Amino acid sequence: MSGTDNIKNENISKECAPGVRPEVLTAEDIIRMVPKLASHRRLVDWAIHAVGLDEVNDIHSRYCYSTGAEFSTHLVNDEFKYRLRVDNEAVLRRFPDGAFITVSNHPYGGMDGIILLHLVGQYRPDYKVMVNMILYNITAMRPSFIPVDAIKTDDPAKKAVTMHSIREAMAHVKSGHPLGFFPAGAVSKIDKSLHIRDREWQPTVTRLIKQLKVPVIPIYFHGHNSTFFNILGLIDWRLRSARLPKEIFNKRGKEVHISVGEPISVEKQNEFKDYDSLGKYLRDQTYALAKLK
Repeated sequence: MSGTDNIKNENISKECAPGVRPEVLTAEDIIRMVPKLASHRRLVDWAIHAVGLDEVNDIHSRYCYSTGAEFSTHLVNDEFKYRLRVDNEAVLRRFPDGAFITVSNHPYGGMDGIILLHLVGQYRPDYKVMVNMILYNITAMRPSFIPVDAIKTDDPAKKAVTMHSIREAMAHVKSGHPLGFFPAGAVSKIDKSLHIRDREWQPTVTRLIKQLKVPVIPIYFHGHNSTFFNILGLIDWRLRSARLPKEIFNKRGKEVHISVGEPISVEKQNEFKDYDSLGKYLRDQTYALAKLK
């Protein structure tokens, strides 16, 4: 038996942390969400395997004894063994306490969230990230997640969750804790110039930032998902979303380049009198970090 197998077996023997379930999403969960699939169990099982959800469940069950930033660190270091190359990481050491906000591009749609939580969380375990409701199914990461309905449906329940989360995010920062945003709200896509970039950053995020009045740290993730992933996005966003687990798995052991920018002070933010101009400035400052090779 290999050393890796020993580690896996040791982790499996550990019970999940309180409130954490072993799996992220099971066939029963999917059928409960889409009752019409109850008579197509074999199809559901096939789909779970096809998109890699069974592997997601296996990984989650092995590290579910940890939560939040600690869980993400297990994924980065022990499971996927990403080799992080971080420019200007010293910026994060300047904030051993007190509130700040990070804004990041979202080229990976999953891996970048895991790495961001690990990167900032190693300095500030109280760091939380606002995420899509779908990611809230990863119960081991819930202590560090604040869920919102990024696609803004008309579902009253989802609207209520989003409003509660916005209040939670504001209270978190006002209590002196750091908070992270992916202002695009969804993974980057191919634009009209055939470049892979974020869609427009959400003005809701900019309004929150302007109200909270704390330093903002831009963090840029270099690279992007596979060409196949992005072609799927041109066909249907749901096909692209189903591919996300595979995109995380196919980067095992690879280098991930991240650039941390200089903090943007409250005084600098106050120079922008409207939300649109501040949002454009924050986005431009984040994408300016792409020049660091």
